[in-house]
Amino acid sequence: MSNERLFKMTFEENLTRLNDIVGQLENDKLPLEKALELYKEGIDLSVDCKKSLESAKLSVKAMNGDNSDE
Repeated sequence: MSNERLFKMTFEENLTRLNDIVGQLENDKLPLEKALELYKEGIDLSVDCKKSLESAKLSVKAMNGDNSDE
């Protein structure tokens, strides 16, 4: 998958792809270049997942009327 995604994947799609990448890195004997490519993609996906979770957390806080920054 390219860094320049044409569409934004959902949190669930990102998490599924991230799990696929982890499985490949753990179970396959990949060439170094491919392993690094997958690792980079995994890092990008984990950043996207973290942003989605932070956004969801803020939404829940707003719905609960909690404006603190815990």
